[in-house]
Amino acid sequence: MIYASGQEFRSAAQKRVLMFGMSGLGKTYLANMLRDAGQAGAGGWFHYSVDYRIGTRYMNEFIADNFKREAMKVPLLRELLMTDSVYIASNITFNNLAPLSTYLGKPGDPGRGGIAFEEYQRRQAQHAQAEISAMLDVPRFVERAENIYGYHNFICDTSGSICEVVDAENPDDPVMKALADSQLLVWIKGSDAHKAELARRFDRSPKPMYYRPGFLTALWAEYLAQEGQSASEVDPDAFLRFGYARLLDHRQPRYAAMARWGITVTAEDVTQVKTPADFDDMIAAALDHTKIAP
Repeated sequence: MIYASGQEFRSAAQKRVLMFGMSGLGKTYLANMLRDAGQAGAGGWFHYSVDYRIGTRYMNEFIADNFKREAMKVPLLRELLMTDSVYIASNITFNNLAPLSTYLGKPGDPGRGGIAFEEYQRRQAQHAQAEISAMLDVPRFVERAENIYGYHNFICDTSGSICEVVDAENPDDPVMKALADSQLLVWIKGSDAHKAELARRFDRSPKPMYYRPGFLTALWAEYLAQEGQSASEVDPDAFLRFGYARLLDHRQPRYAAMARWGITVTAEDVTQVKTPADFDDMIAAALDHTKIAP
């Protein structure tokens, strides 16, 4: 790890931290708090959002083309597009990733907003490659944040699916090595109560997710067999709800493997963090309770 103790982290001229864990446990909250609390310089934090980078750099064209395909179905918009009279683009922000989620989509009945499973798999593969690329950009953005903007401190706010596109059990995994060499990796670990609350939230508003290919195909086959439906009959939201709890269980050991490259804090710890000083205290305490390999 790039910091050997809590004191070394506190006194570091450059604090570089990468937060990972399930969506909804506080990664973006911490990044927003740190970013908003200071300006460029010794006390300021540069916020690198992996999802934002995915949506604005690596999948921006896919997203915009999808909007255009839909617009071409409307005669008025088709005419305007064909004459370059209108401009269609996504407006992704750190706190509004709806264009990316909409493009990723949900498999099932087109009449209920679903897309064909084969198309869904294609978009999943695009997302996986985009996520890997966005994470490999992190070391370069650490340098850019300081050299261009003057930020000494850097926080990387990762996607919840980071554990699906790395192999943390492999000491030579290129993404894990690139991240661990430039960042302190911090897992926000949720409890069973947090897991239940995340499932309740998801049930109220299912959103597109990324799944490892083998896990996805097995899940899809299980759902079709259980419901006795064809692919085109599937309620897209019902499928996402069906898979979410399984996804939480599937990701837990993968996050735990990643945590061996860094440190762990709890979601309860995160709720106590209100200021950058609180954040430093949380990270320093976790470092001091972690056995650092020589």
